[in-house]
Amino acid sequence: MNARKCAWEVLCRMEKAGQYSNLAVDAALRKADPEAADRALFTALVYGVIEKKLTLDACIDRFTKENKPDPQVRNLLRLGIYQLLYFDKIPDHAAVNETVALAPRRAAGYVNAILRNFLRSGKQIPLPDGKTDPVGYCAVFYSVGRDLCARLISEFGIEKTKALLAASGEKPGVCLFVNTLRTTVADLQNALGAAGYPAEPVGDRGLKLSQNAPVTALPGFAEGWFFVQDIASQNCVRALDPRPGMKLIDVCSCPGSKSFGAAIRMENTGEILCCDLHASKLPLVEKGAARLGISIIETKERDARNILPEWVGKADRVICDVPCSGFGVIAKKPELRYKNPAESVGLPIIQAAILETSSALVAPGGKLGYSTCTILSAENRSVVADFLQGHPDFSLIEEKQTYPDTDGVDGFYYAILQRTGGNP
Repeated sequence: MNARKCAWEVLCRMEKAGQYSNLAVDAALRKADPEAADRALFTALVYGVIEKKLTLDACIDRFTKENKPDPQVRNLLRLGIYQLLYFDKIPDHAAVNETVALAPRRAAGYVNAILRNFLRSGKQIPLPDGKTDPVGYCAVFYSVGRDLCARLISEFGIEKTKALLAASGEKPGVCLFVNTLRTTVADLQNALGAAGYPAEPVGDRGLKLSQNAPVTALPGFAEGWFFVQDIASQNCVRALDPRPGMKLIDVCSCPGSKSFGAAIRMENTGEILCCDLHASKLPLVEKGAARLGISIIETKERDARNILPEWVGKADRVICDVPCSGFGVIAKKPELRYKNPAESVGLPIIQAAILETSSALVAPGGKLGYSTCTILSAENRSVVADFLQGHPDFSLIEEKQTYPDTDGVDGFYYAILQRTGGNP
């Protein structure tokens, strides 16, 4: 496998077909089955170029104002400049030569000239003035779309936005939820450490790895000793307080991690119904539950905005993890860096409709957990506040918003609501 050539091909294919990076990377790795070193270089190049695309383009455009490269050549230039800027262990001349060697004959001289001009500039990134154009500065420096930068600055101010965007450029550690139906936190921690993957306890049943690792290769994966779940999401389920023997419905469940955590806390007793709008996603829940040894989960195709008559007033716990803009997990989903918030302007209406319908399922005294993986208040506190204003039979018992820069976890929101009356 030529890691650079494969990375270039994947980047071009993604741009042309609009394919998600994780799917494109996984498909390429399955096809090539590379050695570990080539695998690492390939994935670092693909994800790195995606994450730094606007920064790289600013560097390219500085030298190509009169002669814009076509998409194929631009992706090659991105690869070359990315290595020059961010790969300390690759000599500059090697990065230039390897990149030029990949170029089509018609473009080899052009690519060589741009890369060498960039080197002669001292590898300087042409940044807009931070005082006169804070949006432009953030967009280029952090490689995040201008529209998203403007929205964050409007909501959080410039300094908080810079901190949020800086955190979005850091690689998040892998966090596991320990399946205490099959093992203990201490035993899994010991097994991971013995295999060269040291981990520290987080929360009451979590472990955070000190380094990124292929999850399926970790000890205990095949045995169902854990599943991947950020601590912010773990804390949401813990706050909902699912208990053994309860009836629980997860209205937007896929891929199922919150339901898995609830089932484990329920000691695999009771009843859990996992619903999703797309039937094609439900096998993810079913396979995950089977690997973990969870037997109380059933699945159902369902639009969460539509009532489920047989569950009205009967659920002790409801998980309402609604569709959202995802702007709290930019570090994990690089494509979100360039998403225009205007595309998500209709989400609060959908979220409110799901919350409204889901509330009807809660038994007296039961609890509902509303959550998103975004940091925008319009999708979080505002939705919950509007709901509470029209539902005096519900009370807010816990609310939390986490931020990547201050909490070291996903940007995540949850609110725990309780229906008055009863004991659950």
